[in-house]
Amino acid sequence: MSQNKAKPSHINPPVFYISAALIFCLVTFSVVFPDVANQQFKALQQQIFTNASWFYILAVALILLSVTFLGLSRYGSIKLGPDHAQPDFSYHSWFAMLFSAGMGIGLMFFGVAEPVMHYLSPPVGTPETVQAAKEAMRLTFFHWGLHAWAIYAIVALILAYFSYRHGLPLTLRSALFPIIGDRIYGPLGHAVDIFAVIGTVLGVATSLGYGVLQVNAGLNHLFGLPINETVQVILIIAITALATISVVSGLNKGIRILSELNLGLAVLLLVLVAILGPTVLLLKSFVENTGGYLSEIVSKTFNLYAYEPKSSNWLGGWTLLYWGWWLSWSPFVGMFIARVSRGRTIREFVTGVLFVPTGFTLIWMTVFGNSAINMIMYQNANDLAAIVQQDTALALFNFLEHFPLSTILSFIAIVMVVVFFVTSADSGAMVVDILASGSSDKTPVWQRIFWAGLMGVVAITLLLAGGLSALQTVTIASAFPFSIILLISIYGLLKALRVDITKRDSQTMATIAPTAARNPISWQRRLRNIAYHPKRSQVKRFIDEVVQPSMALVETELVKQNTRSVIDMTKDDRISFEVDLGNELNFIYEVRLRGYNPPTFAMSGLENDELQTEQHRYFRADVYLKEGGQDYDLMGWNQEQIIHDILDQYEKHLHFLHLVR
Repeated sequence: MSQNKAKPSHINPPVFYISAALIFCLVTFSVVFPDVANQQFKALQQQIFTNASWFYILAVALILLSVTFLGLSRYGSIKLGPDHAQPDFSYHSWFAMLFSAGMGIGLMFFGVAEPVMHYLSPPVGTPETVQAAKEAMRLTFFHWGLHAWAIYAIVALILAYFSYRHGLPLTLRSALFPIIGDRIYGPLGHAVDIFAVIGTVLGVATSLGYGVLQVNAGLNHLFGLPINETVQVILIIAITALATISVVSGLNKGIRILSELNLGLAVLLLVLVAILGPTVLLLKSFVENTGGYLSEIVSKTFNLYAYEPKSSNWLGGWTLLYWGWWLSWSPFVGMFIARVSRGRTIREFVTGVLFVPTGFTLIWMTVFGNSAINMIMYQNANDLAAIVQQDTALALFNFLEHFPLSTILSFIAIVMVVVFFVTSADSGAMVVDILASGSSDKTPVWQRIFWAGLMGVVAITLLLAGGLSALQTVTIASAFPFSIILLISIYGLLKALRVDITKRDSQTMATIAPTAARNPISWQRRLRNIAYHPKRSQVKRFIDEVVQPSMALVETELVKQNTRSVIDMTKDDRISFEVDLGNELNFIYEVRLRGYNPPTFAMSGLENDELQTEQHRYFRADVYLKEGGQDYDLMGWNQEQIIHDILDQYEKHLHFLHLVR
């Protein structure tokens, strides 16, 4: 894989300026001609759904199969990063950020509304029957389950793998590397990132515009706050301001803390509703819903209602709309998930991104959906059914009215909705900032403020001018070309993973005799080397006086064979030896000076805090290849042994290149 990388900068002019200009043009068109824009964009979306419904269904099915395969196959042991990489976040923080960025706000909006809507108007069968209730929950599980998270997971997996494993930019263009190679740094790559920026800004802005209607409805329900545009604009400004503060404070502070707060509130609300509601019924329903969902997942995945033309309209209004929405949001959510998933293995990633959030989502839908249907079926909650049909923004708050402590529950729900929107806006601004800066993590504050503020301005403009529906429609329609690119990228990912696993297998290839046998030393000296805990200065001197000359000798010999190599000592804690193999993957052998805490038996007289100081740490000369740390130490080896180790690894690398040609 090419080593040619684009150097991150504070701004990537083609992406930044063209994205901003196109967003301005689209918003202006939707504001000046809202009816025309809405009509044309809806016609475009309808044409796509009518003529390409089979493609959407097939594409999402292939995505789910691909993610499941990657998690269960031998590729699952490959890390999203070098072999020595460790996760940046704990499981708790990781899950919280996945949940908040993925679809947290959708659960608040549709947790009650969707099951009730399917119950009142199923695609097939008689409405408001026991069978309709069962089908309503299965359809809700289907729309919010494995398929949705698989779409997010595959985009995140592609980006995280190529960025953290192969050093490419953490932007959407890297997904095309297996297809177009180094051209991702040219106009094609810029076009892909521009597409991602526009989709993210418009997607977050339209969601913010619609979501503030639910916030306003909830505040009216709780505190009698009037429902009007002035209140809604103030709410958007407040949410955008909070999102700006969060994104400026960074991923480890603002976004992580808000995500953890949201997850905690979600669990609290879920538990309270489950306890105050029909608890036993919900437990039974969850088991039955899950069984029904899993038993019909194949038939529902490929069901196009081809033999039931009347129901095909339902498909376009529900399943295809969801698939298009998840696909259109996947560049944003996928990039965010990739950003927080460095250091995970592919198997760990698939489990965490596909199965755990799906499990929580299905529990949520059961608790809220089954409780709502039960109220309508057996408690004569006709007002709830009427509210769902009239205004889905009010569904959750009307639902909570039927519980004890309804005011407390509604207050928790309002806080959750607001925080969910803040986390969506701040994570969206962070993703756009990365895209527009060429994958730089250290961007100026003004740039982050600009993108967060732009989303708020777009939301307010569209809300006041009535252009929300038009831009939401064009955002969903954009899923069609992106799904084609995504399927090609999956093929490229599988090719790259096959190369990666082949290389790992080649590393285990037996070559010549073990190192110790080439230049025998006494067993007493070998034991002393094993028990030796050198200081930093000693390892540094070893690298300068033994490792560097060893590399120089190999370099001299390669020059005689007309093979170019470079020794890099620019970094104080490492020395790198790279052999230029032309169009092939270069060979990299690196020795890094690494510090470790001593084993407790060697420092039994010291306290734990003393063990952390540099004075009491010991150091190693660890070997690293391009894939990451190899977990062995050269300290104490002589020049001959080091040269043979370099040649061992070089021989394995050439064998790997032979296998993949």
